[in-house]
Amino acid sequence: MSEASGAEFVDALQAVAGLLADLTLPSMIIGGVAVIAHGVPRSTVDIDATILARDIPPEKILAAADRRDLRSRIDDAAQFARAHQVLLLRHEPSGIPVDVILAWLPFEQAALEASVEVEFQGVHTRVARPEDLIIYKLVAARPRDLDDAEALLIAHGAEIDVARLRRVIGEFAEALEDPGRIAVLETLLARAGRA
Repeated sequence: MSEASGAEFVDALQAVAGLLADLTLPSMIIGGVAVIAHGVPRSTVDIDATILARDIPPEKILAAADRRDLRSRIDDAAQFARAHQVLLLRHEPSGIPVDVILAWLPFEQAALEASVEVEFQGVHTRVARPEDLIIYKLVAARPRDLDDAEALLIAHGAEIDVARLRRVIGEFAEALEDPGRIAVLETLLARAGRA
């Protein structure tokens, strides 16, 4: 699961789940933990979460994070978060990196609304559903993300709305001026037998 000890990783995940509960805003776990929670074997060394942050300043999230031993990894984290929509944190007891993405796009809000409750290593939390994880992964488009997207398509292909995937990835490709993302999706769909 993680290159940190299993107990340390679970402690860090519990801290993140506690932070998300404390903030009482739509939130969920994304990234490697969510992929694993949906049955795809892989390892991860960090925790990624997202929170609907239209009405909360980064300073308030940082203060709540501090109470859960989640501290900033950089100087002036609030200013960085305003510029890049992500808080770069670290679970101090374990040293595990934690990224909290500040969601505001319509896709992100829809993904948060569709998130599912899971128990992961004894921690109860919400995670993105497979279809939305695939979209997150295709937007990030690093090699590990593309591997995850393909594995999720193979594991959950029957429940994936392929037309929605094409539409949303098309919208991101247009916004990012990167039409190659559509071709990447089509390649992954073909490999997963969903073309």
